[in-house]
Amino acid sequence: LNVWSEGECFDHQPSTRRQCGCDPPYALYEKPKTDVESRKWLAALKLKNPPKRLFVCSYHFIDKKPTEENPFPELWLGYERPPQQKRRKLDRNTSDTGVYTFIVDAVCLLEVCIEPKFKDAATQWEDLTKTDHSYAAKLDHVNKSTQTGGQTVADDMLLDDDTSLLYTGLRLVYFFTLVKTMLPFSKPSCSIPVVDQILMTLMKLKLNLVLGDVAKRFKVSKGEVSKVIAHWIDTLGEQLEPMVAWLPRSVIRANMPPSFKKNHPQTTCIIDCAETAIQRATNLNCRSATFSHYKGTNTAKYLVAVSPHGLIMFISEAYAGKSSDKFITINSGFLEALRPGDEVMADRGFTIRDVLHERKVKLNIPAFTHKRGQLTNEEVARTRRVANVRIHVERAIRRLKVFKILSQTVPISMTPRLDKILTICAALANMRSRLIRLPHEV
Repeated sequence: LNVWSEGECFDHQPSTRRQCGCDPPYALYEKPKTDVESRKWLAALKLKNPPKRLFVCSYHFIDKKPTEENPFPELWLGYERPPQQKRRKLDRNTSDTGVYTFIVDAVCLLEVCIEPKFKDAATQWEDLTKTDHSYAAKLDHVNKSTQTGGQTVADDMLLDDDTSLLYTGLRLVYFFTLVKTMLPFSKPSCSIPVVDQILMTLMKLKLNLVLGDVAKRFKVSKGEVSKVIAHWIDTLGEQLEPMVAWLPRSVIRANMPPSFKKNHPQTTCIIDCAETAIQRATNLNCRSATFSHYKGTNTAKYLVAVSPHGLIMFISEAYAGKSSDKFITINSGFLEALRPGDEVMADRGFTIRDVLHERKVKLNIPAFTHKRGQLTNEEVARTRRVANVRIHVERAIRRLKVFKILSQTVPISMTPRLDKILTICAALANMRSRLIRLPHEV
C-alpha cells in the first residue's frame, strides 16, 4: 500500500495517489481490541498461530470493510463450511468456492507480491499481508511432495518460473496454487499424484506433446495419460470459466490505458476471430464445413473479446472454419454481454453495425473506400488510430496460441473438448503479466 500510495496517479498526474486521494486497491483492517470480537475474528480465520498484530485484507469482508451488519471476515477464508464444523479429509468439495478463492489469490499475488519489489531501499515497512495470507508467501518445494504423497515428477521438472512457464504457461506460484485449488476434484482411484496429473495436462496444452512422449516422461501407460488428460480438461474447463469474465464498465474505465484514453475513451472491448487448424475429417460434409479459404486448410474458428487493458473477457465456442465473423458474433452469446452505450472495436470484416445499432452499441472499425479511389486525410488518420490500438486483440490471440494445442493441428480425437481447451487457455493467458504495460512499468 505504501508503494501504491507513493506512485504517480495516472488520472491526476503528476500528483501521487496519496496526494490526489484516489481509493487504494485494497485495505488492511486490524483485529478488534475487545476480547469478544477478537475471539470471533480468530474463530472465523481459523489461524493456528495468529500473530500479535493481526490484519485482514478488505477482500475478505462482505462490505469490503468491517461494518455493523458484517463486522467479521467471511469471504474466501479457505473453507466453505462454518468454522466450528471440521471437515473430514475424505470429503469432496464440489462447489466453486475454491475456484473463486483461487481468483482472489491471483489478484492478491499480483498486487501484494509483485509491486513490493519496487520498494525504495530507504523505506522499510512490515508487510503484514504476506504474514496473514498463505498464498502471498512463496511455496516451499518441501511441501510439494508432502501434499501429493511422495516425490513427484513436478519436483524434478519445475525448478523455477522459467521452467514452469515453459511447461505449463504459468508462474511457479500460480501453478501450485492451481494444484491446491483443484485437489477436491481429483479422482481418488488414480495412483498418479494430483500435481503430476495437472502438470501432464498443462504440458499437453502448452507443448502439444504426443501421448507416448507424456507417458514416457511420467513413467505411466498411454491409456492412463489419456484418461488423466481427458478428466482434467473437462474439470479445468468448467472450474476456470469464471476467470474469463466480462468486466463491469466501471472497472474497464478505471483501467483504461493512456493509448485508449486519448482517442477511444469509450471503448468496451476489441474483438477478432482466430482459427486453429484441425485434423481433416473423413466425412465429406464435415470436411467441407470446416475448410477455411483464408487459411487454406480445415480449421475451427472462435471469437475473442479483449478489454482495452488486455484481459480476455470473452471467448466463444469453436465453430466450423467456414463460418463468417458475423455469424459467430451473433450466435456465440457475445451480444448478450453488451449494454447500451458500449463501444466495440473490430476489423473491417465484422459487418455487424446494424446488429449492434439495435442494441444501442457503437461499432468502431477502420474506414472503407466505398468505390472511391482513396480515403480522405481524416479517414486515414482515424484508421491509423484504430489500427494502433486494435493490434492488442491480435497480441492477446498470440498469447493464446503460446499454447501449441491452439497453434498446431488439433487431432480429431480432441475436437469434442476444444471448447473447454479454449476456456482453459484463455484463463491461463489472463494469469500472465499485464498485456499492456502502464508507463511506470515500461
